[in-house]
Amino acid sequence: MEMEATKEKTDKTQSKTAGGWDQISKALSYVTGDMKAFGDWLKDKPVLFQFTDWILRGVSQVMFVSNPLSGLIMLAGFLVQSPWMTLTCCIGVIVSTLTALILCQERSAIAAGLYGYNGVLVGMLMAVFSDNGEYYWWLLLPVALVSMTCPLFTSALASVFSKWDLPVFTLPFNLALSLFIAAAGHYNLYFPTQLIQPINSVPNITWSEVQVSLLLQSVPVGVGQVYGCDNPWTGGVIMVALFVSSPLIFTHAVIGSALGVPAALSLASPFSRIYAGLWNYNSCLSCIAIGGMFYALTWQTFLLAIACGLFTAYAGETLANMFSMFGMPLGTWPFCLSSLTFLLLTTTNDAIYRLPLSKVTYPEANRAYYLTRKEQCPKSTCDV
Repeated sequence: MEMEATKEKTDKTQSKTAGGWDQISKALSYVTGDMKAFGDWLKDKPVLFQFTDWILRGVSQVMFVSNPLSGLIMLAGFLVQSPWMTLTCCIGVIVSTLTALILCQERSAIAAGLYGYNGVLVGMLMAVFSDNGEYYWWLLLPVALVSMTCPLFTSALASVFSKWDLPVFTLPFNLALSLFIAAAGHYNLYFPTQLIQPINSVPNITWSEVQVSLLLQSVPVGVGQVYGCDNPWTGGVIMVALFVSSPLIFTHAVIGSALGVPAALSLASPFSRIYAGLWNYNSCLSCIAIGGMFYALTWQTFLLAIACGLFTAYAGETLANMFSMFGMPLGTWPFCLSSLTFLLLTTTNDAIYRLPLSKVTYPEANRAYYLTRKEQCPKSTCDV
């Protein structure tokens, strides 16, 4: 009898513990991942509240995160960097999202921030490359006009890439920014851009002068440089925002950013460029894209993500040297070209599984989908 009573108490304790964890898990689901429950709750609310949600998701979608709380945290980080850049960011994402609505693009894609994130980058990087400094109010006009082109590029590229079930990434931003920089240039009377020139002398590098603390600091700086921010505190805030939504995205962002450091050192890049995170940000994005975002996360795809991160870092230096010949900024071209190349990879390895775009959400959910599909669909009948 005593043994039965003890067993009963143990079962009740385990049941309560399990119930407590379920409640905690359910509560966390409202603020982590893609906050799907919050988005569903907003569907019958006033359009203004829905639009704010779309804007915040657009801010975070640059890092493959569709989470309004993460977007809000990122905006706070941008304020640490520069209120002016925060303003141009907001102008870019608002105009881009409104343009998508006017063009009657797919509402679910707009709601996920997929028509806003390129506008975010256009707004922030146009402010970064402006040679007139901060608070040159006339710059808001071209920011708005160039941001309008992002949904056009997104829709056009998506219709082509859909044949291979590929994402457009930040190609619309790259095209829009490149068009503006090429049209304006450094000697424009109204909207001069920063002068970009190729390296014309051998850099003076003394290895004994390398500062390890600044090399480590370049990791959060590199994460921030995705948005054109060189403040390590801003990078740190962005990393917190990533962790809130997806610890796996956070992990791959840190690893990807760190990969740029050994790549830069191996080519004897000037320390100032390494400290500024200019070697890190493209590999950061590539590592996230391949490591669990568009491929289901396995140890094989984890290694593939590292390989892609290193490939992107070296490709970035190659393209930077080429683009500088024309006075053009690098943008995120290395990330786009490298990640698309790796997504087009064909293999007979079942563990390297590229998810259909319609099923892509965030790494944790992507892996759950992959494991469920693997269990339900035997190898003999399922082309994984």
